[in-house]
Amino acid sequence: MRKRLIAETSDIVRPRVEDWLDVERTAVVEVTSEDKDHPVEYVFSPTEAAGWRAATPGVQTIRLVFDQPQRLKRISLIFEENQAARTQEFVLRWSSDGKSFREIVRQQWTFSPPQTVRETEKYQVELSDVTVLELIILPNISGGMTRASLKSWRLA
Repeated sequence: MRKRLIAETSDIVRPRVEDWLDVERTAVVEVTSEDKDHPVEYVFSPTEAAGWRAATPGVQTIRLVFDQPQRLKRISLIFEENQAARTQEFVLRWSSDGKSFREIVRQQWTFSPPQTVRETEKYQVELSDVTVLELIILPNISGGMTRASLKSWRLA
């Protein structure tokens, strides 16, 4: 084997900085309900750990209505459930005219605390002229009094 020692490189390897969209400045957020201690703006803030939680049980919608049409390449969603075992379904869809919608994904996930408490979804997309992005959450496909929640939602 041939080898030689080299000097340590002076360049620092830095992780890729995510250039997430500032949703608070680029969109109006519409939500069907929110717990006063877990408002929807928490899901768009990198510093908030609480996330959003619905004030009422059942199907919930979080809708982003953009001020200007957006081009989206990445979508990241994080859901957490630390208390109740349940199977959740969500639909993520978009519109260019605010009337007709196209599904990006429909996904089911079973939370089984304490083992399975976090669902992380990352999507590579090529969406142009997005005026509305909508997340519809059915917190428990079996029904009941479960409230929907979302830890984080990022767009780029």
